[in-house]
Amino acid sequence: MKFEDYHIAPEIKKSLQELGFRRPTDIQFKAIPPILNGEDVLAIAQTGTGKTAAFAIPVLHILQERKKAQNIDHIQCLVMVPTHELAIQIGEVFTQLAKYTNLKIYSLYGGIDQAPQIAALAAGIDLLIATPGRMFDLIKQGHLKITKVEMLILDEADHMLDLGFINDIHDVIKFLHRKHQTLFFSATINTEIKDLAYSLVRNAIRIQISPKDPVSKNINHSVAFIAMDDKRFFLERIIKEQPDCKMLVFVRTKVRAERVAKAMERVGIATVTIHGGKEQDDRIGAMQQFKTGEIKILIATDVSARGIDIAKVEYVINYDLPDKAENYVHRVGRTGRGDARGIAISFCSEEEREVLAEIQTFLGKEIKVLDISKETYFETKDLTDDHTNDWRALMKEAEKESQPVVKKYTSSKGKKRK
Repeated sequence: MKFEDYHIAPEIKKSLQELGFRRPTDIQFKAIPPILNGEDVLAIAQTGTGKTAAFAIPVLHILQERKKAQNIDHIQCLVMVPTHELAIQIGEVFTQLAKYTNLKIYSLYGGIDQAPQIAALAAGIDLLIATPGRMFDLIKQGHLKITKVEMLILDEADHMLDLGFINDIHDVIKFLHRKHQTLFFSATINTEIKDLAYSLVRNAIRIQISPKDPVSKNINHSVAFIAMDDKRFFLERIIKEQPDCKMLVFVRTKVRAERVAKAMERVGIATVTIHGGKEQDDRIGAMQQFKTGEIKILIATDVSARGIDIAKVEYVINYDLPDKAENYVHRVGRTGRGDARGIAISFCSEEEREVLAEIQTFLGKEIKVLDISKETYFETKDLTDDHTNDWRALMKEAEKESQPVVKKYTSSKGKKRK
């Protein structure tokens, strides 16, 4: 079945055609009909399967048809997401698909001045994408009303639970129209996710797209055993051997992100970093530089693993293995998206072998090992342009530079929110 065969608004079909959407992915094929029918949906699908469009396409159709028939001046749909980056990313998808409609889409998140956000809300919004912290701040201040919302979408619900937003999710239900449609999308399913989902949905259509291998078949992923202090040499070599490739490098902490960026700077490699210690405007700027290709190397912490959907990311480098095994899938899923092919390489030090074992247990199979000969290993260290060995000084420098003033928003319950 092709998108042109669906009974959706011609304005949306025109956008789909321009964006190159021809046939639905599995999750889109299974999710779009029940959403169009007004049913609650509980969908589990791995990253990179097109699940944002799976709910965006039918939701935009419903809102567009309602707006044609009625003079609606309130928020009709609320999309709750866990991170700033995801709010921006999903907002872009909705905006692209709604290009030829008269719908107003807006992404709301913290870390930036709220005055323009208040003005946008006052001007009228049809569909709002929001992180919990800023959303509840503006509700409390009286600038945001969601009592007439008829559709609630929870995206990356598993990550929202990881970040402690379960109470916020239940709290938002209290504000909504009693008869609303709920769409619950998650990359993973476990007992906690099930309990949350079934507390929110009514007679939901359950959809699960879960192939035996949670990593997309489009991704060639492998692991290389490298000593912790030697990782920078191998990252340098990969980047210099693939100078035209866009690479996303994942590290464990914000201090590590700045440390790796400094190491690359010393060997003439331009990078940008994104992590929770940076102001929101800086994070947006870094994403834009990476997206446009102005800077081809983005160094990120797991705060960004769920929110980066950038075209043509050829490589994902796990400079550090993730603390949680399931985050491995989210990280490597930033490449090989759609029909594209991608390469993911993980650097594993001796200290990280236990983590690697947990990841392989989660995947249900071993990850292919890159065989690095002793000659290649020592050659890589010898070829580096970085001969700095005073890592204590570098560590102090990195720690100092990675401590900008970060605004934190606190709810009435005293919990920090995104």
